Amino acid sequence: MEMTLGTRIGLLRREKGMKQEELAERMGVSPQAVSKWENDLNCPDIALLPLLAKTLGVTVDHLLTGEKPEPPVRLVPEEERKDFKDMFLKVTMISSEGDKMRVNLPMLLVQTAMDAGVSIAGSPALKQLDFQEIVTLVQQGATGEIVEMESTDGDILRVVVE
Repeated sequence: MEMTLGTRIGLLRREKGMKQEELAERMGVSPQAVSKWENDLNCPDIALLPLLAKTLGVTVDHLLTGEKPEPPVRLVPEEERKDFKDMFLKVTMISSEGDKMRVNLPMLLVQTAMDAGVSIAGSPALKQLDFQEIVTLVQQGATGEIVEMESTDGDILRVVVE
């Protein structure tokens, strides 16, 4: 069963150790309004969503969908790193027309292609990436969203390493 917005608001509020009255005060609404949100009798006004998300310590996307964002880039200490052969390069490309392409490549395959001089960049947006540099960053412990860029045509490219 999928969690509702109201259930998520209540859960996040309790995780922060807040009472409904405290959340209401921070949001500039009545405690009854918060109660109605949490019981799915009403939804917060759209203009309140950014403040509500910030107050609850999440993104608006997470608040609305429950999906947690990809982890930010971080440098993992050597003793905590996954084995390189167990890591994946996840490429997501969304064209300006709304087409989506998702590719999950084992890092070992990416490195092997780079070592052999084989290009894995098919689209113009992917050709802008330096895959050898990405391999080097991952070998040095970088994980998370390595690249996010938008082309002048409106294409969006995200590269995440897990």
